[in-house]
Amino acid sequence: MIRLIVFLGNKGLKYSKTRHNVGWQFLADRSDSFAFANWQEKFHGLWAKGVFAQSPQYLLKPMTYMNESGRSVSAIAQYFSLEPAQILIVHDDVELDFRTIRLQMGGSLAGHNGLRSISSAIGSKDMFRLRVGVGRPTHGSVSSHVLGRFDEFEQAELQLVFLAMEQILEAWFKQGCKADGLPITRKI
Repeated sequence: MIRLIVFLGNKGLKYSKTRHNVGWQFLADRSDSFAFANWQEKFHGLWAKGVFAQSPQYLLKPMTYMNESGRSVSAIAQYFSLEPAQILIVHDDVELDFRTIRLQMGGSLAGHNGLRSISSAIGSKDMFRLRVGVGRPTHGSVSSHVLGRFDEFEQAELQLVFLAMEQILEAWFKQGCKADGLPITRKI
C-alpha cells in the first residue's frame, strides 16, 4: 500500500509553471482530492498528512531543487520507516508525449535527475511512479525544455491531463495499489 506520495518540482516563482513542476501543478490543481492538513517544513521539504481515495497518506514536496530530491525523500522515508514500494513519485517525463500518463513500478530513470537522486538516496528503483508526459523538445536541450513553460495549447490541455491522472490514481488506490496490472498508460 502507498503511504507516501511525492510531487516533484523546483522551488521558486520562476519554475512554478514549468514542465519540470508538473507534479506540483497537479497537486495544486487537485488539492481537494488529497484532503491534506497544513504543510509543515521538515525533511528538506514541505510535508503534510492527507487522505486520497479514502487512504491515509503522507504528501511531500521536496524543497531541495529537483537534482537533490533524494535528500528529502530519504529523510521522510527513514523517519516513517517507509519501504521504496510504499512510495509513489509524481513527475514529468520527456520520454512520453504530452497528454500521455503512465503509472508503473520501477523502470528506467531515463535521465531524470530527480529520480536518479531519489533512487540513489533510498537505494532502490523499486518505487511506484506516475509519469506525466511533457514530450521531447523538437529543438534545443532537454534541460531548457523541462525548465520551460507549457505553451498556450498545452496549458489549456493540462486540466484534462490532471483529471486523467486523478482518475488513474483513484482507480488504482481502490484496487489496493498493487503492482499487478501495471503499467497503466493513458493517452488523452
